[in-house]
Amino acid sequence: MPELTDGHKVLIQALISRGPLSEKDFHAVFNGVTGKNPANHKQLFNDYLLKINKDLSHVQCELRGCRNQNDGQVFYGFVNNVSDNQSELGTKYSVPQIAFYKCIIEAMVQDATAQGCISDIDALNIRLENQVLNGAVPQSQHNSLGVPAAFRNFSISQKEKTLEQLVRDKWLCSIPDGKIGLGVRSFLDLRSWFRSNDIPSCEVCNEAAVKAELCPNDDCNVRIHQYCLNKRFSRKKVERVCPGCGQQWRCVLPEVEEIEEEDAQDVQIQSQPLSHPKRTLRSRAATNADALLASSSQDVRHKC
Repeated sequence: MPELTDGHKVLIQALISRGPLSEKDFHAVFNGVTGKNPANHKQLFNDYLLKINKDLSHVQCELRGCRNQNDGQVFYGFVNNVSDNQSELGTKYSVPQIAFYKCIIEAMVQDATAQGCISDIDALNIRLENQVLNGAVPQSQHNSLGVPAAFRNFSISQKEKTLEQLVRDKWLCSIPDGKIGLGVRSFLDLRSWFRSNDIPSCEVCNEAAVKAELCPNDDCNVRIHQYCLNKRFSRKKVERVCPGCGQQWRCVLPEVEEIEEEDAQDVQIQSQPLSHPKRTLRSRAATNADALLASSSQDVRHKC
């Protein structure tokens, strides 16, 4: 198999050093490397990414594309696919900080209204003891009372600083009205976590519908991302009805030209095909919490 060229390596290094990049910025890097505009050379762009992912699969990493569910914008990132004790060495977050982040994630995905966010106050009032009760903390870290001292002593000020750090690192994002939402790094890294925990998926793109619009019919469990809704109902000859139950779906769409089928496809830059997760939401805690915030950049340097 031919080795990666300098151009392939530049694309990888750009994502490692600069973090998740918007589609515009990543395309600019690709244009600088190849002299080709990805918009006009889609096959070349896809071939580059497939070649990179074939090689990265040997170190269990991946270059991945996703949509930020808060605004529908496409981002690309470098993802570590390993969740084990070794990957914990690559994280700069403490065990209580990771547990705090995980509690926030669970609060968002268990929201039946699919708002994809929680208030700052709700986040600060989260009790880390729940992670112990759900079995997310190893028995070795328990004390005689069953709750690690670091969890009991995790103060409001520590939570505030952790929130600021998670927003700065793009694991979370700050949105208007004093709320916290998922950041683009979470959407990139937690795809497998969403599926293994049966987070309801979007009826259109089949990705986790953490932030989505609900079918007007209370008896229907269909969810659709706002940007997927816009694409679906902006096409000609497509009725504005729920694809699951046929209920009329009232929505205000932006004034855009008809969207072509190719442009409506979601971003699926990965080494494995998409699976079809269940739609029922389980409240159980996910395992491997300590690896959720592992730093891909440090991990790949150790492996390579």
